[in-house]
Amino acid sequence: MMTEIFTVVENELAQLILFGKELDQYNTLNMLVVIGQRVDYARQQSDGSFLAKVLGSSLVKVKTNFDDFSARKIKDIDDWNLPKGKKCGVLPFVLDFENFLELSENIFRDSSRRSHIDKAYKYMMQAVIRAIGRNASESQKTPAEVVEFQNYHHLNACLASFKIAALDQERKEVKNLYNDAVHRYVNSMMGRPMEKLSNFFEGVKMIMEGGVRAEEVGYQLKFSKQELRRCIKEYSGKDIKKGLESLYHKIEKHTAENDNRLQQVVWQFMQEEFISQYKHYEDLITRCYPDSSIRLEFTIKDVLDYFTNIAMSQKA
Repeated sequence: MMTEIFTVVENELAQLILFGKELDQYNTLNMLVVIGQRVDYARQQSDGSFLAKVLGSSLVKVKTNFDDFSARKIKDIDDWNLPKGKKCGVLPFVLDFENFLELSENIFRDSSRRSHIDKAYKYMMQAVIRAIGRNASESQKTPAEVVEFQNYHHLNACLASFKIAALDQERKEVKNLYNDAVHRYVNSMMGRPMEKLSNFFEGVKMIMEGGVRAEEVGYQLKFSKQELRRCIKEYSGKDIKKGLESLYHKIEKHTAENDNRLQQVVWQFMQEEFISQYKHYEDLITRCYPDSSIRLEFTIKDVLDYFTNIAMSQKA
């Protein structure tokens, strides 16, 4: 008699689980937590009771639904493709993952089923990282590095906000990917304000690596003092500022609209790289052209002023 009654109850629960899933796939998350709680309580009272067995059977169904739900989310991320010819900002699946974290954290925060959602997070995170890289490489309108650092920046901020312990390793990975993408972008853009000077000193570096001593560089026709002075004269402070203004406008075009904070972060990286190059050139001049009194036509203070003034003028 009891078996027949609980068979009916089990079927009714199965129908309820199916109805909830069809009504909204996100109901699966709530059902996993709620039924899991009921199973834990029933087993504490009597592990062999009919109720514990019926609820346990229902929990298996809900867990299967949850796994299917997670697999579909991952497939949706893997299958997403950037529309051809479109400028790219923060990708939709990154925003969707952020919304999913907010919803699921509210549901699972203190749940005994926490391990299930943490495992799903990890698989989804890897799918998001894969999809960012793939779509970045296929982007036609926005440089790949920009697609990467915009999305890794957003993802890193999202993970920092939720503080999910199970994703600490993934957060470190995302931060490293973000820094790498920014540096690749900066390096690809930075040569433009002083391209000829950059090429000159790259040549100096190459012949030194080939065995030419520093004090002998100036005696090479291609790298004589006269050639260096001619190259330096092409880059007055006014020219550098103009080149940096052009560079800033390119950054604005590449990055998402109204994302001023990220633009300023990239601009700061640009400033650090520019000053690093400046110091590198000064060092080579000191080593290879001693007592020549050759100097660049602008100072580090000038450079700092250029970067600050350009950034401030764009905010105004």
